[in-house]
Amino acid sequence: MGTEEQAVRPADLTAVAMLAAFAEGRLSPEAVLDDVLARMDALEPHVHAMYAPDPAAARHAAAASARRWARGAPVGPLDGVPITLKENIPTRGVPVPSGTAATTLAAAAADGPPAARVREAGAVILGKTTMPDWGMLSSGLSSFHPLARNPWDLAWNPGGSSAGACAAGAAGYGPLHVGSDIGGSLRLPAAWTALVSLKPSWGRAPVAPPYWGRVVGPITRTVADAALLLDVLSLPDPADRDHLSLPPASAWGTEPADLDAFDPADLRIAFHLRAGAGMDVDPEVAAGVAAAVRVFADAGADVVELDPFMTPDFLADLDLFWRVRGWAVFRDLSEEARNAVLPYIADWVRAGADVPGHVVMRCANRQLEVGAATIAATRPFDLVLSPVSPNSAFPAEWPGPANDVTRAMHHIAFTVPYNFSHQPALAVNVGFTEEGAPIGMQVAGPRFADRAVLAAGAWWERARPTTATPAWPAPGVADLDAPAP
Repeated sequence: MGTEEQAVRPADLTAVAMLAAFAEGRLSPEAVLDDVLARMDALEPHVHAMYAPDPAAARHAAAASARRWARGAPVGPLDGVPITLKENIPTRGVPVPSGTAATTLAAAAADGPPAARVREAGAVILGKTTMPDWGMLSSGLSSFHPLARNPWDLAWNPGGSSAGACAAGAAGYGPLHVGSDIGGSLRLPAAWTALVSLKPSWGRAPVAPPYWGRVVGPITRTVADAALLLDVLSLPDPADRDHLSLPPASAWGTEPADLDAFDPADLRIAFHLRAGAGMDVDPEVAAGVAAAVRVFADAGADVVELDPFMTPDFLADLDLFWRVRGWAVFRDLSEEARNAVLPYIADWVRAGADVPGHVVMRCANRQLEVGAATIAATRPFDLVLSPVSPNSAFPAEWPGPANDVTRAMHHIAFTVPYNFSHQPALAVNVGFTEEGAPIGMQVAGPRFADRAVLAAGAWWERARPTTATPAWPAPGVADLDAPAP
């Protein structure tokens, strides 16, 4: 075996390393899956990352992959690599509860676009990962799923709404995980679990149904794995279920193909530390991101501080729009179903009842205004570096960082602008607080420059000091004696 395979368990290998080992006959997809399933058996009673795991189907897929590799005929670029999918991404035959006990369960008739693409690429689907009610919390709390916990410390929340996906990634349930994001749901939990996640340019990866600002994207431990998975997720959907999707990246011809091509010298980079709305940035988070920005500056980048461009009114109107949208669903539920919804979410959506039409239109237009303000503020720069979130991990039982329904979105002022400007934004780990909580930095770039943003993240992985390099918890959680919920 090569150096990386000798140093770590198969479950902890990167997807890139796994594929190389499969190609050279040094490791089989079945051996990898056995180790991943053993990890899940040991940790899942504590972490609660998974929904509808299917070991039998995964073993069948891994065996088929092993036969293909033995013939030297892999079916696609992810052949044999274990993967999870967020539960709101349909997979055929599996109900989609969307995180809430209010859902009437019915098996999905077909794979959604992300599931179809990874299955076609040969990935071994382990199952789905948990999320909060309707994806409207940055938390692992759900009325349907058990409470998801952060593998770095079971007393902490992994964040959300891609809660189970990031818990699975940090716990070592294989290298690849797919989540979704409409205001930070990929990047926030990735930041709080020391993972890598890219919110792609809007439309880059087909998703059904499409929605303003909604994307699917990769969650991994390395930027190279994120790029590998994004290449698959961004393939066109033959069924054309996302009428807003963009042409394949290969048609754009404007991005570096090589992740090693990035050089910060002479780039103009913005350091964005004051969002202009929401929570104040915690001093340890600010210091961690500032230290990372200095690494870019020391390599020759022209770093300029970026003034705030979000406003409290922007953030409040985005919040109110989502409350109205949630109320439109909640109001049509039966009384029994309403009572099944997480009480925090029920309280949150009730604030969207009876909002006048002109106010709803103002809130809808805020999405355009936020996008325009973000593009105007960031246009002079090659990259924008900022915290992903103003805070680090918070208590596991909380529904969000503020633990206050009146401030439900006060932690997303760094992430949500890029959902409505449609620009790519990457979360990478830049260190840890004194308590050991991960600190995430966001790397944002111009629209369609997904590959350039990934290349900047890959450069950071090579350049960062060893003190800012995650040493994953072994066997994957900090304290297996912590009380399970």
